[in-house]
Parts: sequence; C-alpha cells; structure tokens
Amino acid sequence: MQDQYTNIVKMTNYPFTTSNGAPVKIPDQSQRIGNQHRGTNLIQDIHLLELIQHVTKERVPERLVHARGSGAHGFFEVTDPWIADVTSAAFLTQVGKKTPLFFRGSTTGGASGSAETVRDTRGFGFKLYTEEGNLDWAFLSTPIFSIRDGIKFPSLIHATKKNPRTNLPDANMFWDFFTNNPESAHFLSMLFTDRATPKAYQNSDIWSINTYRFTKNDGSFVYCRITMKPVLGIATFDAHQAQEKAGADAEFHSRELFEAIEKAQSNPDEFPFPEWEVFAQIVTPEDLLTLSVNIFDATKTIPQSEVPLQKFGKVVLNKNPDNFFAEVEQAAFSPTNVVPGWALSPDPILQTRALAYPDTQRYRIGVNFAQLPVNKPTTKVFNPLMRDGFCTTENLGSTPNYYPSSFLTIGTAPQFPQPDQEFYQGTVVQFALPITDEDFAQPRNFVENVLTPQEQDALVLNVAKSLADASIESVRTRAIEEIWKRISQFIGNRIADETARELIRREQGMNISKLASLDIQPPKKNRRVFSAHNEGIFSHLPHVESRAAAGTRKLTGNNGIKATNGTNGVRH
Repeated sequence: MQDQYTNIVKMTNYPFTTSNGAPVKIPDQSQRIGNQHRGTNLIQDIHLLELIQHVTKERVPERLVHARGSGAHGFFEVTDPWIADVTSAAFLTQVGKKTPLFFRGSTTGGASGSAETVRDTRGFGFKLYTEEGNLDWAFLSTPIFSIRDGIKFPSLIHATKKNPRTNLPDANMFWDFFTNNPESAHFLSMLFTDRATPKAYQNSDIWSINTYRFTKNDGSFVYCRITMKPVLGIATFDAHQAQEKAGADAEFHSRELFEAIEKAQSNPDEFPFPEWEVFAQIVTPEDLLTLSVNIFDATKTIPQSEVPLQKFGKVVLNKNPDNFFAEVEQAAFSPTNVVPGWALSPDPILQTRALAYPDTQRYRIGVNFAQLPVNKPTTKVFNPLMRDGFCTTENLGSTPNYYPSSFLTIGTAPQFPQPDQEFYQGTVVQFALPITDEDFAQPRNFVENVLTPQEQDALVLNVAKSLADASIESVRTRAIEEIWKRISQFIGNRIADETARELIRREQGMNISKLASLDIQPPKKNRRVFSAHNEGIFSHLPHVESRAAAGTRKLTGNNGIKATNGTNGVRH
C-alpha cells in the first residue's frame, strides 16, 4: 500500500485540465462574482459544471446478482497432458503453458455495499485471455444450482431479495419459493452449512455447476464439469463468527484477497498467492446411458464414484487491479464467451445463462462493453456487422457494415468439422421435470453421510433460525415437512424441534422485554403470587415434547431478517 502512494506521486505530476484538454488554473476553486463569500457562482465556470455533471453520472447500474465483489489478475497453467486428448483448445495443448486471466469473486444476492461474510453462494468469474479469444468461466461455490428450469430465474431472484412493499428481506418469501420448488433441496442442504460462510474467496471450492463440452478438430466431443479446489484448503466461519465479522468489517473478503496478494508479492516464500487446482469430470456421449444421474440437471452432482475428478491445471492470482472501477466493476463475464475446443451443452440452466449474462452486461455498461480494456481479447477482433452504439472506440472506419459485400475481403478462419451434435426429434411441449424421490437422494447422502456430527448441528441451528424468521406458520411447516423431512427424517425432526425451541426463545425475549418496561411493585407479604415460570413463559426448554403443540403457537415472530446475507436473505 505504501508503494501505491509513492507511485501516485510519480505518476500524477501533470497539470489539471478539463475533459477537452484545456488547462485549469485552480482546480479546487469555483468562479464567483466579486471577491466575497456571498458572491454567486457562474454558469460560465466550465470546470465546475463539468465536474458536477460528471460526478452525478459516475455510477453504472449495479449487477442484479453478484453486485458485491472484488477481483485480481492471474494466470491459468496446464499441469497434466491428458487434457489435450479430449479437446483441441489451444491454451490446453501443452503442459506448463500459461494463459493470463482476470478473476472476480462475489456474493450473489447482496447489493454492492452489503457485507461479504454473510450466508450466501459465492460467484467466481474467470476471464481467460487465450490466443483464440476470451474464454469465460462463470462458476459458483456450490456444485449444484437451486433450480433446473431457467424460466424460474426471475422468481428465484425476487424471492431471495427484498419484499416489494417493505424493502426488507423476507423469510416468508424465501421459504415459500423454495417449498414450491423442492428441486432446490440439494442446494438448501449446502446453503445452510458453514460452507456458505467461507473465511476467504481463496478458501472456497469452485464448481462449474453446469455441464460443458470439450470438442476436438475431428468433430468429436465429450461432456465435462469443472471443479476447482483451493491449495490453501477450505476454511469457514460458523454462523456467529460470520455475522460478527459482517458487522465489524463488511469488506472482509475483499480485504483478505487484496492483502494476501500484496503480502505474497512482497514475501512469496512466506505468503503464498491464492491458488486453486483445476479438475474435470469427463463423460462420453455413450456414458449417458449408464450414469445414475442426468448430467444436464444442474440440481445434481455427477458422482465421483462413477466419474472421478482428473486434474489438468491450476489457477494462481498474483496481481491486484490498478483501478477497481475500470477493472473489477466493468469486468463482464458470460458463458457465451467460448473458444474452439470449449462449447455449451443442452443444460437448460446453461442455455438460459447464455441469454441472461451478455444481455445484462449490455444494459449495465453498454453495447460496446467488450471494447473495454478488461474485457478486450488479446486477439484481433473483426466483425463489421457490429457497429456504433454508446462509447465505441473501434468502429472499423470505412469498412462496409454489411456482408457479403463486393468491397470487403475477409481472411479465412481455420476450418474444422462441426462438432457432432445430439439429435433431437419431437413436438414442442411445456416441459416440467417432475419432483421424485431421486431429487432428495443426493442431499440425503450429503447431510447424513458427508457432514460430520458438528456440521449437522450447525445445519440444524442455521435452518431453525431462518425458519423462525418466517412469521407464517404454514410456510414453516411446509419447509420442514416437504423439504427437510424428505431429505432426512432424522435431520428434519431435529430441525422441527430446534425451530420450536427458537420460537419459544424469541417469545420469551419479547415477554421479558415487555415486563421490563412495566413499573411492577413487589408483592405484599403472604400475598399469593402467580408465577409465569409455571406456565413455561420464562423456562428454558431443553427438549420440546410435542412438536405439534409447539407448532400451534400463534407467534408474530420477526417478519424480516436482521442481517441481509446477499443471495438468500437468511439470518445467521
């Protein structure tokens, strides 16, 4: 950081100018009539007008999701030769080959100024500047997604943000949406573990969630999913630590990433750069007939027992941005940024993301966002049909803006067979994949066999606190009966008990608060006093004997959530 300020002094020994390059004599004083405090400003003060008109338009629309984030520069390096057998992507053809990249990590649902350690999925964008164009990886911190039909995207976003009337996070909305979309069970089982509150971006697993394709020049292809594992290992906060850190340092993850890179640059022997090992699961078209899962269903993982992880590379982050807005805020990622050797699959969530991502970037930073330095490919870009628009910097001069044209000669791109495609035939239908017991098999295995007893305890407590935030009893009941008990009867029963206890604790707190505000005189001697403790109002219940009875309490509860966690509006 000290070097930053030293370099600023060296870099900025220039005279002030207006935007048109004219010199400004005194940049911090406006023009007035008369040398007096009461003198009015003048509209002829071009420098003043330009500054004010610019500052009022400095902000661009923030991202609808993934608004809160930070970034860094780094590289991808090929580590294993087998990858060249399944793809012709030039950046993957040789062990040791490095490709520069830009990284952006973020929460998902919170606004640009929200806390970073809240319970949420994390987004991880990687823009690889390959010699064949930019390849974008738009990945997440969970191996699965919460829905499998992209038409539910708007409802997912709305339900996990704020109530349209109160503008407050609303647990009733949150649980109402997910109980009506129970394919989210796998996602919820991970969201409420401590894995959703990582200590740092560099301590989180990263997953592609969607299935992609590696293609070869001969037209063959295989399907793949990508997993990235942190070299520094997984480290998480528990719910209390995450909430405490959110209040003490809202920028904690951004600070951790920035300082980790600064320390590694100063002393690489003692402080490692953030680094991930990159793995792929490879599925041939023939394997689709024998796998136990549909690999195009983003709510399910591909079992590693059937398709093992194979390492093929690593990602290292080794340089902080020079300017946050120019690089991190204007970075635009999209799954449609593909290169030869990497292609999309029929995954319906991926197909919808292919529409949503580039469209939101055009709305957010303009139709020419790809011309910005952080988004600009290192290869030559030539498309005379895409012209004009706001803030274009390269408009190809007098080149004809139509094709074919007798006045336009273009080079020949390398010619390869079109990768073989799946063959589909059928009528157009409104398709909905039915909810079956299979949708609860993977989350059941996760909560019962993967989580440790301590992690199960954390899951139960985290879910119970979130459910207690929902004031509508029927919503709480549906969540327990139709989500958690279908995942695991054992875990579901524990969540039901803990939710009932949490509701009673909150009722006790409200009653104590009310009594404390009353001027109650001590009883006279020998006067019979009714003890509220006998009614259980102040008693601490280590066990709720009847969940049904506890569930019938008509509690107003908390109709909002005290701390927004970004994506899902869950209270820790």
